[in-house]
Formats: sequence, structure tokens, C-alpha cells
Amino acid sequence: MKRKSLWLVLFFVVLFVGAAFLFGLCASFFSNFSDEPNNVFSRGNVALVLIEGEILDSQDVIDALQEARKENHIKGVLLRLNSPGGAVAPSQEILHEVERVAAKKPVVASMGSLAASGAYYIAVGATKIVANPGTVTGSIGVRMDHVEFGGLLKWARIGHETLKSGKYKDLAPLDRPMTEEERKILQDVLADIHAQFKEDVATRRKLDKRKVDELADGRIFTGRQALELGLVDELGSFSDALILVGKLAGIEGEPKLVTFEKSKLKFLERFFESVDLLTKAFHSEESSKPVLRY
Repeated sequence: MKRKSLWLVLFFVVLFVGAAFLFGLCASFFSNFSDEPNNVFSRGNVALVLIEGEILDSQDVIDALQEARKENHIKGVLLRLNSPGGAVAPSQEILHEVERVAAKKPVVASMGSLAASGAYYIAVGATKIVANPGTVTGSIGVRMDHVEFGGLLKWARIGHETLKSGKYKDLAPLDRPMTEEERKILQDVLADIHAQFKEDVATRRKLDKRKVDELADGRIFTGRQALELGLVDELGSFSDALILVGKLAGIEGEPKLVTFEKSKLKFLERFFESVDLLTKAFHSEESSKPVLRY
């Protein structure tokens, strides 16, 4: 029985590695059809920087923002947000970089269908925020997910032992419920991160802290509600936001939008990147740790 289970696990590992290999091969093949330059903006005067999906890493967005800040022919930045939020630290890093750009040239945040939590947090660093009337935004709060498999492990008769050098080194463990003391520690961390979120919104949106406290209970708002509450500056579409960037930047005529191109990875780089992600997915000890999320 154990040998059968082992072969089953090996089969799935080989299957996933093979899929990652094929993905890297295809991505490398198709990327060769593009002759556009890498890591530079093509000719134009407004840089488009996209933030889409869950925010788990900040490097690509920071690279784009830094390039936009340094390029003299880029007169403004259109930051397009379509994201439910994500990890706290990457959101804070991106906000910091947005503010660095905004100190030198105008940045307009354009909200798509969804720009909530961490995505809204990033938007407050922009010169102006434009939302559609039906955009879902807000969700000013912090959460931490934790799954406990103690009962399942006991049912499956799987033993698990943790050796540690500090009392709280295994905070939020996988194999047992949290104690009240551990829960309080984590709740205090959440409260501090939440306070940072509220302070940043109040400061950058020039809102009364008591008003922000009332709004910052995790609830969502439509773009129209957000405008009434002072969370955004205008209602409008992507095109309206682009026109606004042009006006703020003093661009004569119609602004020309250009997109940051990430450097294309070679085949082996893509392959090993895929394998690395696969390895991390199988590393249950890391994946079981709670993550702070906006």
C-alpha cells in the first residue's frame, strides 16, 4: 500500500514537472515572434502601468514605475488597477514607489471593475484617483487565513512533531488549534497593520481619522459611493483617466499611451522558474504559515 502511494506521488510530480517544461518551451517559442525592445518604454508620453489580479509580489510593478520615473519623455503615469488586493508588504512597497513617481510627474490611478483593499491602498499614493461608477473599491481592512489539520491528521493516524527554540516559534501551527494567547498575538499584529492602513488613507486622502475609522471596517463601496466619501477624486472611464493625466502633465494634444515591456525570459529561465514555483507549492511547511493580506 505504501509503495503504491509512493508511485502515485512520483507520478504526479513527474506530470507537473513535465507540464512546467512544456509551458516554458511554448512561452519561449512564442516570445521570439516579438521584435519590441525589452525593459524600455516605446516612444510616447504617458506610461501605462498595470496591476491586475492578486498582489503577491511587487518587483515587476516597481520596475515599471522606476522606468517611468527615470525616462524624461514620459510626462505622466496611468496606473490601471483591477485587483482584489493581496499581501501587505508588496502593496506597501508599490505605494512607496507610486509616491516617488508622483513627486516628479503626475500619476492617475484608474480603477477597473475591482480595486479593493491592497489595490485601493496603492491608489491613494496617486495624484488623482478615477473610478467607474460601478467599480468595487474600499475594503479597508486586514485578514489572515489559517487552516488547522489537527483533526484530519489524527483521523489519518499521521504523527507530527515540532521542535522549537522559542515559545511562539510555531505560532499558528498546522497540527493543533491556536491557544488564546497565540490568537491575541496575531490579533495584535492585525490591529497594527490595520492602523497603518487607516493612517495612510487618512494622510494621503486628507480625511479626518475618525471618518476613516468609521469606513475602515472592511466594507466595500461602489465608485459613486467612494466619490461621496472622498475616497476617490472623479468618476470616469479609462479614457477619461488618460485625458486627465495629459492635462495634469501639460501635454498638448492627445496623450500617447505606452506600455512597459518586461524583459523576456529565455527558455531555461522559464523552466526553472516554473519548477521553483512547483517546489514551493509542495513545501507544506511554508504554505501553512498565515499571511497578512490587504
